[in-house]
Amino acid sequence: MNSFPPTPSTNSRFAAIDIGSNAIRLLLCRVIKNDGAEPFFKKESLIRMPLRLGDDVFLRGRISESKCDCLIKTLTGFSYLIDAYQPIAYRTCATSAMREAENGSDIANRVRASTGIDLEIISGDEEAAVIMDNHLERKVAPGSACLYIDVGGGSTELTLFGVDGPLSSRSFPIGTIRLLEKLVSDDTWEEMKDWVKDRTKVQTDLVAIGSGGNINKLFNMAGRREDKSLSLDKLQDLHQMIRELSFGQRIVQLNLRPDRADVIVPASKIYTSVMRWGGIAKIFVPQVGLADGIVKRLYREMIPN
Repeated sequence: MNSFPPTPSTNSRFAAIDIGSNAIRLLLCRVIKNDGAEPFFKKESLIRMPLRLGDDVFLRGRISESKCDCLIKTLTGFSYLIDAYQPIAYRTCATSAMREAENGSDIANRVRASTGIDLEIISGDEEAAVIMDNHLERKVAPGSACLYIDVGGGSTELTLFGVDGPLSSRSFPIGTIRLLEKLVSDDTWEEMKDWVKDRTKVQTDLVAIGSGGNINKLFNMAGRREDKSLSLDKLQDLHQMIRELSFGQRIVQLNLRPDRADVIVPASKIYTSVMRWGGIAKIFVPQVGLADGIVKRLYREMIPN
């Protein structure tokens, strides 16, 4: 891998890799800065590999050799793309599956030795903080309290924003793969329910902001524009419609990828449940996530104060 000098300009390139429990994503992003204006983040490419590390970790506690080999091959390919793109900076973050794998640190070392990529295994709190760097609440719900809901394969990150900024944040080990494998206890589910009810009971006119591949797909299926919201009623209707279809029907009739056709049902259950608990009637879906937050943090850290 080439090293890229940190020289941000009015037209700079950045890259980010998000290693999740369900998939791995590479984001290539150009940042345009005009005098007196907020920087504009233009996604030039988003590449997704459905590796599903969570299948190994949540059932057996470790990542298998075969999955490790696939991870290294995927990141080797990503490293060549990053090298060709020539960003001035990039970062690689791994979330729930890697942080829970008993061999996560060993695999991170193998990735570094094989690909030159410095793989960081981040905590749930750090994951939520990086996602919050997108500052979606300023764009879709200015002047309103909002609950940010990010659902992944292994965990759900919740952050409550008041009018003046973040009030409370929590990561729960409740994700789409865990629910598919029936690895979420009633106690854990009740713990998230209690947290949401307690944190939202004094909020009025609360809205939700959704993040994750599944809510993006549900939002698109509903035919909504990015600046519009999706109602809880419509989201519950979509959940009911999808869960009544077989796995094959979801692929053929709804044009879902196989690795999306199963997890979209537990994902919609999480979103609708959190919204009901919080008395939230609508959700905005700006279609950004961890990789976008990584780029924004990289850019901010490299700009002089």
